[in-house]
Amino acid sequence: MTIWVDADACPNLIKDILFRAAERAKVAVVLVANSWIRTPGSRFIRSMQVAGGPDVADDAIAERCAAGDLVVTADIPLAARALDKGALALNPRGELYTADSIAQRLSMRNFMDELRGAGVNTGGPPALHPRDVQAFANALDRWLAKRLPDSPETA
Repeated sequence: MTIWVDADACPNLIKDILFRAAERAKVAVVLVANSWIRTPGSRFIRSMQVAGGPDVADDAIAERCAAGDLVVTADIPLAARALDKGALALNPRGELYTADSIAQRLSMRNFMDELRGAGVNTGGPPALHPRDVQAFANALDRWLAKRLPDSPETA
């Protein structure tokens, strides 16, 4: 069981939650990015630097993730690829991508991409709010509770 993090755009507050969870739950966390990422000294946490370029980090995660893993990403195509492999995908705002919702999310992403290509300013996502950070922490805790052998939810 591994948590794969699309780390180039992952907010530091979310990384900090993942670092604490890795130690607490003794679960592997791998941060994948185009640049070097500082991680705390831990046998559960590591970073993987990949070559620069579009989707290189996404490709590395998609190739390595497996059923039962968790992929933390805001990238919808990467989330779809993770779901196809049987992994779960979680947005840094705490939204769990599902097989039911990913097609709609991909369509909306593609539509917005077309608008931007036509010169329409669509803006970016809103700033990360404390409630988003809490939603992420709660979703991560639920995922960990379902997977840890000594968890009350799995007993």
